[in-house]
Amino acid sequence: MGPATRYLHIDKPFSLYRGEKLPELRLAWESWGSLNAARSNAILIFTGLSPGAHAASSEADPEPGWWEDMIGPGKPIDTRRYFVICVNSLGSCKGSTGPASINQETGKPWRLSFPELAIEDIARATRLVIEHLEIEQLHGVIGPSMGGLTAMAWLKLYPKATRHVALISTACSATPFAIAIRSLQREAIVTDRNFRNGRYSEDDWPEVGMRLARKLGMITYRSAEEWRLRFGRKRQDYFPATLFGMRFEVESYLETHARKFVGQFDPCSYLYLSRAMDMFNACDSDESLKSLFERSFDGHALVIGVDSDILFPLFQQRDLASALEAAGCEVSYHALPSIQGHDAFLVDFDRFGPPIREWLA
Repeated sequence: MGPATRYLHIDKPFSLYRGEKLPELRLAWESWGSLNAARSNAILIFTGLSPGAHAASSEADPEPGWWEDMIGPGKPIDTRRYFVICVNSLGSCKGSTGPASINQETGKPWRLSFPELAIEDIARATRLVIEHLEIEQLHGVIGPSMGGLTAMAWLKLYPKATRHVALISTACSATPFAIAIRSLQREAIVTDRNFRNGRYSEDDWPEVGMRLARKLGMITYRSAEEWRLRFGRKRQDYFPATLFGMRFEVESYLETHARKFVGQFDPCSYLYLSRAMDMFNACDSDESLKSLFERSFDGHALVIGVDSDILFPLFQQRDLASALEAAGCEVSYHALPSIQGHDAFLVDFDRFGPPIREWLA
């Protein structure tokens, strides 16, 4: 968390979607631009699983954010026009309350004693920040990846609370393939000998499990075609070769990113957020996507997908766009030809920037 991060403290119990309670909450958030007098120009950004609230740099924190090329003066999400808010997800370990937080009753981290988390809880906790800012209706909600699930939960829980919604590389629920990958990631973590049923320490971190989980994730975030063009069969000499691996550059790439991730994210936070993604179903209280949108949204929707995304395949974005159209909403749908897979929204700004700029025009 950086110098631009602000915190909202809720010193009363917070009821969770599946019935349990947290005794208190802390929510980390950042903002860019200025809220107008009518409080009508606010755009809320929900994050993917691992990013924090630092989506872009600012005067208070010049460090580049995870969506740096998308947010700022003159950029697709133009902070000269809009007041942009990003809240670290409930359950994360980057400022908001989560399994890595201290349970005040025990004086120890929550870890596996943290109550079951739902995507709906992230939306409901974020709502507290919006209420704190006295914003009655948002100009827009933007949700990429897991953030798109949270945007769907927002629509479900707070009908007509936004005039625009952008659903980016996301869906109404996870495919069996995505569930299978995330289940393997969780298994890698919990079977690490240092995990110890959540009783790991800073000195005995479940590093092997987290590295493997991250590598699995990295493989699904990009496309086979990108791997082929980027790495081919080039050899690597950065890491020592092992008996059965670390010969190729693609292996070195995965290892480098996995090692960076190990110290940046708490294992239990990863487990809780990953499970919440698998369990989420936007239509669990509605007969269909069409009926969900009919009761919850009547503005301008933007839906973007990528033809090489294997984690949230393009048919899922087509389904969202078709349901929005059937519900009578104005819809801008873009199927982008990027080879950068699910991560394209984080790196392929030449393709993602123009439709977002046009949607907000």
